[in-house]
Amino acid sequence: MTHTTAELEGLLMQRSLDDPRLLAAVEAAADFRILPDATVIKVGGQSFIDRGRAAVYPLIDEMVAARKTHKLLIGTGAGTRARHLYSIAAGLGLPPGVLSQLGASVADQNAAILGQLMAKHGIPLVSGAGLSAVPLHLAEINAVIFSGMPPYSLWIRPAAEGVIPPYRTDAGCFLVAEQFGCKAMVYVKDEDGLYTANPKTSKNATLIPKISVDEMKAKGLQDSILEFPVLDLLKEARHIHQVQIVNGLVPGNLTRALAGEHVGTIITAR
Repeated sequence: MTHTTAELEGLLMQRSLDDPRLLAAVEAAADFRILPDATVIKVGGQSFIDRGRAAVYPLIDEMVAARKTHKLLIGTGAGTRARHLYSIAAGLGLPPGVLSQLGASVADQNAAILGQLMAKHGIPLVSGAGLSAVPLHLAEINAVIFSGMPPYSLWIRPAAEGVIPPYRTDAGCFLVAEQFGCKAMVYVKDEDGLYTANPKTSKNATLIPKISVDEMKAKGLQDSILEFPVLDLLKEARHIHQVQIVNGLVPGNLTRALAGEHVGTIITAR
């Protein structure tokens, strides 16, 4: 069923924004991808930045080389320092919105670190309203750095259990990729991908090259490599229908993933 602009406007003026007929009309409207040639890369805070020079420098070199042929939006995780802050704040009984602000401050710091290290290559750090300048930066230098924590702050949706913010940097980077209509979403971790069990503690863990969201949930793996809400976001997305997890500690893995190779684990919406 198709709707003209006039029909859609009429529905918007006459009906509740949650009206089923209005929602169906909006769903049928033409889709538009803002940055269809760009890829979002999430650099893990605990996986990479917390490891220091040995992990960060080679990855920076690989991303700088990759931006010659790819448009990159580089998001940062929060990592160990955010976990310390969450522990203290949760122990004091503070709400999820405050923890969200604390986590964002650490992701901001990691973005600033990457920004300083990549400044000599002309790759800028953007934040907040600065995201509006992303297209210009991509057109000029093919890369930009941003903090991965979504800016929900005190408006964060409460978690089903506990006070840890459900939407953190994995979700924030995914949402940037989805809202800009990007080509791909790649998570750079310190593991080869998703395993049947925790490879750091289980000798029998085996790598899963490809899996759907429903399969992950059925196997009880929904919170083993990405934040749980990312899986639901993936199923509801219009543009990003799969995400890829690669081990960035292995030189060339990210480059191969950007070239479309099946490296690590691919998680599909369906």
